[in-house]
Amino acid sequence: MWYAAMWGAISGSAVFLGALAAMFLPVKQRIIGDIMAFGTGILIGAASYELLEDSLHNGGLKATAIGFTLGAVIFTLLNYFVSKKGANQRKRSNQQAKGAGLAIFIGTVMDAIPESIMVGASLLEKQSVSWLLVAAIFLSNIPEGLSSTVGLKNSGYKKSKIFLLWLSVLVIATISAWGGYFFLSNAPDYLLAGIAAFAGGGIIAMITSTMMPEAYEESGTVTGLIAALGLLVSLVMDHFS
Repeated sequence: MWYAAMWGAISGSAVFLGALAAMFLPVKQRIIGDIMAFGTGILIGAASYELLEDSLHNGGLKATAIGFTLGAVIFTLLNYFVSKKGANQRKRSNQQAKGAGLAIFIGTVMDAIPESIMVGASLLEKQSVSWLLVAAIFLSNIPEGLSSTVGLKNSGYKKSKIFLLWLSVLVIATISAWGGYFFLSNAPDYLLAGIAAFAGGGIIAMITSTMMPEAYEESGTVTGLIAALGLLVSLVMDHFS
């Protein structure tokens, strides 16, 4: 149980580390774009190999299709509402609109909760953490912490308040991973399959709407190559896990 919380904290800590980097280090936007592209490839692999494949195996095509579709639809709807408030560029490294700080924070939490739940749930089947899922979440959260901190600073937030916000995201990620393990420990296979597919659908919707545009904008034509390498790395990690 506490093992799940620990890995949830590790994967969620990337947002906090990204925020610290944005505060104290001159990080070039091209580097952020490259990290985003690589993380996109790994997340696609994690959604495919760790979530959808397991969901299909454990719950069948029907549960997988329903969960995946619901995850994509619900994430899209939630993303639409928070985007209207200024969180549409929470994973972007360029400057964001003033007054969008709370929406950026809500959007980041919205991304973190399902990811962390699946980190905890992954321990139920294999009794060991999914290294691929943790690595994918970690790499995607670093540029989010970088770019979201810029948006919060532009919204007039002080450093101390920004630190508290990202610290709370870390706590939420930890609790979500713990909850994913604790509350789903006796869940039937079809329910676990549906939840895994639900998370997979949300992740794919998040990638295409927030990460891919930023990666290409900052890294240009090499984005596809970097993302392909990320997908290859996820395949290798899945093979040896």
